[in-house]
Amino acid sequence: MDVHRLYGALVRGFRRRRMRRFVDAFRPGPETTVLDVGGSAFNWELAGAEARITLLNLVPSADTRALAQRYTLVSASGTQLPYRDGAFDVVFCNSVIEHLGSLERQQAFASEVARVGRGLFVQTPARGFFLEPHLLTPFIHHLPRDWQRRLLRRFTLWGWLARPTQEVVDRFVAETRLLDGREMRALFPDCEIHRERFLGLTKSYVAIRAAP
Repeated sequence: MDVHRLYGALVRGFRRRRMRRFVDAFRPGPETTVLDVGGSAFNWELAGAEARITLLNLVPSADTRALAQRYTLVSASGTQLPYRDGAFDVVFCNSVIEHLGSLERQQAFASEVARVGRGLFVQTPARGFFLEPHLLTPFIHHLPRDWQRRLLRRFTLWGWLARPTQEVVDRFVAETRLLDGREMRALFPDCEIHRERFLGLTKSYVAIRAAP
């Protein structure tokens, strides 16, 4: 089974609600400029909103030709955005900041998206939630990193389905750093920090700053 297809099916309902929150917060129209850092077309197909959307990624999508008909595609780093201050009405980011490996890189990322966007919508999974969302496995993200490197291939749903090499596992562990509520407030001090909940528990944080 394709792990990406399974993950997409599992998160579709959560993403649809998240995109509804985005639309309610910013009311995007045909002239609204949105920079989606690390994004894909998946969220915008769920949003059902018109906007001028730029998808920025380190590595171009394999569907470049099809996407270019609807989106502006840019290759760049989220920690060094190639835009002037306030270049976009909104900077949108879904489940990216936790993949930067260190608090210093997360701070650089948060500073850049806040600089470029007049409005902000930044989501990230909550460290305190019982399920690690990338691995689709409970509690393993609370273990020491050395333990995670030994266990991820054989004791996570991601490991069973994706069959990653040890190199891929090591890179995932090195790059993934989930955030808690205190860190989100520190990274985005001028934003409202919203909580997405599941079974009464905080599943994700969303930093929202309305455009002036």
